[in-house]
Amino acid sequence: MTAISYHVSLNDLQAQGWAEAGPFARPRWFALLEEAGKQPFLACASHGDKQVCLPLEQCEGRLVSLANWYAFTWSPLHTGASPDADLLRALAQDLSRRSRRVVLHKLTVEDGSAARLAQVFRRTGWIVLDERCDVNHVLAVNGRSYSEYLATRPGQLRTTLKRKGHKVEVALSQTFDPNDWAAYEDIYADSWKPEEGDPALLKRFAIEEAAAGRMRFGIARAEGHPVAAQFWTVEGGTAYIHKLAHRESAKPLSPGTTLSAALFAQVIDVDKVELVDFGTGDDGYKRDWMEQVRERRRLTCLRPGAPANWPELAKATARKLVSRISQG
Repeated sequence: MTAISYHVSLNDLQAQGWAEAGPFARPRWFALLEEAGKQPFLACASHGDKQVCLPLEQCEGRLVSLANWYAFTWSPLHTGASPDADLLRALAQDLSRRSRRVVLHKLTVEDGSAARLAQVFRRTGWIVLDERCDVNHVLAVNGRSYSEYLATRPGQLRTTLKRKGHKVEVALSQTFDPNDWAAYEDIYADSWKPEEGDPALLKRFAIEEAAAGRMRFGIARAEGHPVAAQFWTVEGGTAYIHKLAHRESAKPLSPGTTLSAALFAQVIDVDKVELVDFGTGDDGYKRDWMEQVRERRRLTCLRPGAPANWPELAKATARKLVSRISQG
């Protein structure tokens, strides 16, 4: 018999061999969000040794994915190779008694996760609006060496590396150094980037990733002064590019380009990764380094019997009608 339970803390979840598929699909990531002030709503189902948990949070009368701006993706926690379909259906069915709207975002397409969840909610009576919410730039290494990969990059990028690569000194590390991290934070504050969302959470994440041996950190210095910094992690054959920044005053030196090149060489030739993941966002500079773009989907699951959902359902119907008319 399937057991359904709801929890408000990751501490309530017993260690039961949850599968881990990257930095944003492990219990510890969701625990970090909780420690940073998020209030989880954990929907769990179990049957024998099979378990599935949807890490959610309550937001303005709806349930949404427990995530933040640092996360590239969101996915259920589960035992086994993939979430059990029967347990997912049981959760979707039971959630209809607890919320009129469930919004799941940052869902992956390439592994079928978005399609699987959309099917589960539809088959249990929800109306599901499926739309693209972001893009993800990646590089499939395909067995190439760094030099072979670099030879395929745009000519302007390769010229920049030849002309300016010697103008900064690059240092790479796999350990967390408080002074290096302070330099990163200072660089970020002096960069073109918007204000950092939650620097304390990011720092804690970096410390834990370093302790696990997954951190790849780089600093570029000009005349001994830190001018660019990047934070990557490596696990399961994938390199994840989390943060990068350079000082605006150092832009003529292109320190970020030189530092990126050093880290690409590290993860391709030394770590032997199969994929480099540049996270979400369609920033132009990502196209110089990456070769593929993948979709990230958002599912808005609406309980049809809830009057408060009717205006949104009407708008969705109208959008579909307009789209069909415009397509001929």
